[in-house]
Amino acid sequence: MNTKRKTNEEAIIALNSTYDYIIVGAGSAGCVLANRLSEDLGSSVLIVEAGGSENENDIMHIPITAGGLQKTKQDWAFRTVPQKNALKGLKDKRSAQARGRVLGGSSSINYMVYMRGSRHDFDGWEQEGAEGWSYKDILPYFIKSEDIQIPTLKDSPYHGKGGPLTVSDGTATPLSDVYRRGLEKQGYSVVDCNGKSQIGFCHAQETIRNGERWSTAKAFLRPAMNRPNLHVAVNSYVTKILIEKKKAVGISLVRDNLKHVIKARKEVIISAGAFNSPQILMLSGIGPKSHLQSLGISLIADLPVGENLEDHLNVLLLFRDNTTSSFQQLALSVFQYLAFKSGPMTKSHLESHAFLKEDGSLLPYMQMSFYSVLSMPSIAYDFTKIINWDPKITEGVYKAYADFISNGGSFFTANILLHPKSRGTVRLQSTDPFDPPLITVFLGRRVRKLANTESFRSIGASPSDPYEEYYPPCNELPYPSEEYWVCRIKHYAFNVWHPTSTCRMGALDDHTAVFDPQLRVKGIQNLRVVDASVMRHVTSGNTNAPTIMIAEKAADMIRGIDSVKDIRKRIINL
Repeated sequence: MNTKRKTNEEAIIALNSTYDYIIVGAGSAGCVLANRLSEDLGSSVLIVEAGGSENENDIMHIPITAGGLQKTKQDWAFRTVPQKNALKGLKDKRSAQARGRVLGGSSSINYMVYMRGSRHDFDGWEQEGAEGWSYKDILPYFIKSEDIQIPTLKDSPYHGKGGPLTVSDGTATPLSDVYRRGLEKQGYSVVDCNGKSQIGFCHAQETIRNGERWSTAKAFLRPAMNRPNLHVAVNSYVTKILIEKKKAVGISLVRDNLKHVIKARKEVIISAGAFNSPQILMLSGIGPKSHLQSLGISLIADLPVGENLEDHLNVLLLFRDNTTSSFQQLALSVFQYLAFKSGPMTKSHLESHAFLKEDGSLLPYMQMSFYSVLSMPSIAYDFTKIINWDPKITEGVYKAYADFISNGGSFFTANILLHPKSRGTVRLQSTDPFDPPLITVFLGRRVRKLANTESFRSIGASPSDPYEEYYPPCNELPYPSEEYWVCRIKHYAFNVWHPTSTCRMGALDDHTAVFDPQLRVKGIQNLRVVDASVMRHVTSGNTNAPTIMIAEKAADMIRGIDSVKDIRKRIINL
């Protein structure tokens, strides 16, 4: 199979010595910035990406293959440092941290879920000092980006039409209706999770267009790549921000084994993600004083860079299904996709979500995501790679899955704790910019109530017996007991690749903030960071859509314009 397309970024061979704007990282935020800043043909823009083209990987565009993109050339494939009291069932007690190293960044390797978060997330940001980031302030930027293709939502004032980012219906199997009825029996209504209220059940909304992944590279960067004022440098590794007299003046990068210095007339904008952005800042002398001094790095600004890493925590559960509706790759589905761009491979199959909250709370505490994929035995090997399971359990899981599907179908639920209290950190391993950063992470029974609903019983759905699922050593404990679930979480819960807040924004007098609400680095002129690292707190749900919104809003800040004033007037009462 060869789905490679002609690219034009490779034609950009010679770089200018100076640009108005330099964007470091062509990921979910960087691609948006490149498009919006280069709309001003009087400003020259360079975007620098450490990885290559998204067209270099034949399967990257196929939605169902998202799980096959980890640990490829397009993945930074970070690992956390070993943990003492968590990740005990993972190899070396280290969690996999997939991050996109490719045009489009993590939007090119993620599961394409379009989830904005709760309106109360953003109101909370503003209440903590992030002025201008309330829900009423940011909603117009979500709408600006979007081109909603779901018929039932096309007339919704919460959604946009004609934007670059296509959002389509993620419903893939009849199980989606089963999930809906199960949640309704639990008292949760069907909602638009990107609409008025997030609490309840919703069918998935996905960044997929005409059966293909619609990353920010496709949606934002490629339509702008023929502009004469935009240059794209792939396979170019930024090693340092150049700072003179507290002012960012350019970057140093390595390309084709040669060092280059590129200067910026107006701004350097770091959009390298929640792990790489703090790494680049610290290598450049911006970060915690004691940490930088311990490595012999000259301090330029003593700021809490790399602190406050927030992420979501996930526990997978496997359910029975006697309808065998879940996806399994068959020759017919491959033919449908290759011949017609149709069939089950055009969906991610992460087809439904539910957000649950406690009484008296505004924010949801849990997201349940329903993954309608059959637990084929080979998935044991996929999970070993994706999650970094200890290989010692792989064969046991393989046999358990084989036994499991011999009696019918199955599907998974991802049970995601949205707002853990603990925080992690990002630190430098050394002064070598090519060494990966040191990532330290932190460390539910409500999902099981679903098994007792009439809807789930009608398809024979029940959580698999832990002895069948094979999660040693927890199988030896009484089930279901608090002791069992504590063991299960300590051994097999893992971060779900939504890292944020490692360089968070805040008020000027906030000692926990690296930036002001304009995303300008405190004490350094002409330097901003625009990506998920600036989030005040992790949002309630998948983080790709909020990251795109942040870039849309930042582009207006940088250009000094208000591109959404008409949208704002239209939705003033939402």
